[in-house]
Amino acid sequence: MKKNIAIIWGGYSSEKVVSEMSAAGICSFIDKERYNIYRVMIDREVWEVDYDGTGIPLNKNDFSFIADKQHIVFDFAYITIHGTPGEDGTLQGYLDMLGIPYSNCGVLASALTFNKFTCNNFLKSFGIEVANSVILRKNEHYRTGEIISRLGLPLFVKPNAGGSSFATTKVKEPSQLESAIEEAFLEAPEVIIECFISGTEVTGGCFETYKGFTVLPLTEVVTSNEFFDYNAKYLGEVEEITPARISDEITLSIQQETERIYRLIGARGIVRADYILSDNRPVLLEVNTTPGMTTTSFIPQQVAAAGMNMRDVLTDIIEYEYHKHKENCKGR
Repeated sequence: MKKNIAIIWGGYSSEKVVSEMSAAGICSFIDKERYNIYRVMIDREVWEVDYDGTGIPLNKNDFSFIADKQHIVFDFAYITIHGTPGEDGTLQGYLDMLGIPYSNCGVLASALTFNKFTCNNFLKSFGIEVANSVILRKNEHYRTGEIISRLGLPLFVKPNAGGSSFATTKVKEPSQLESAIEEAFLEAPEVIIECFISGTEVTGGCFETYKGFTVLPLTEVVTSNEFFDYNAKYLGEVEEITPARISDEITLSIQQETERIYRLIGARGIVRADYILSDNRPVLLEVNTTPGMTTTSFIPQQVAAAGMNMRDVLTDIIEYEYHKHKENCKGR
């Protein structure tokens, strides 16, 4: 009997448009001979499932819906919301309470990694190199001169909880800093400001299933833009080279660090870590527990470069997390 799989997309942030693209990618990859696939959209106004082109409201009490006089429940949720509530642990907690297994990190790991400042400083305590940064909270007093004195110029200003480079600014002049901070505050209640690190940007994914731990080939990110911004990520203003043009020794070092990070945060599902390679030293930028899954995103590129296909990878993750959940439930 086929499992009913909810592909959950949407969210409460500007990244909803990216989430929709990822949901389309996952639906194109997933094994439809094995699973019944339903796209479930969540936003602040409505939770609904796409059933043969019609939006049907979800019952939030048990995450189910009724169609054609059938009560349809989900066996598994594949979360592809970039931003809250799918990337910060909120949705994971809801699904945990309902006993529905899902594809990615649990509450703690999701909440930790969604907060860039907290996550990077947590990992820094284990010897992982990260960019120097400061955190600002809305309505707190700050002095732009002190920030620049501490971090130097240029520097990056971005929402502390967010992604896809929304409201992210590379600040080159002191006069630009205050407006960049205010723009970031429009996206989130906390703003992280990081020093600029020159070097080659690389990113790599990993995941764990019953087949063991898989670390994917690295991708090198090359853009003529000021940084890897929204246009570079989603409008093609970038060159993505997989595998990255770096030595085998450095590649192995970054892959080992990525696996170590995965273990430290207690990750599940597919995770991607982004780095700047500065003087042959990998400096962690951030950890992404809900990476983009469009047909041209990093993870599908890396899976192909590793000689695998996305259909099999997603099947392995679904089955691993589904059966692990069932085993854990037996022990309670």
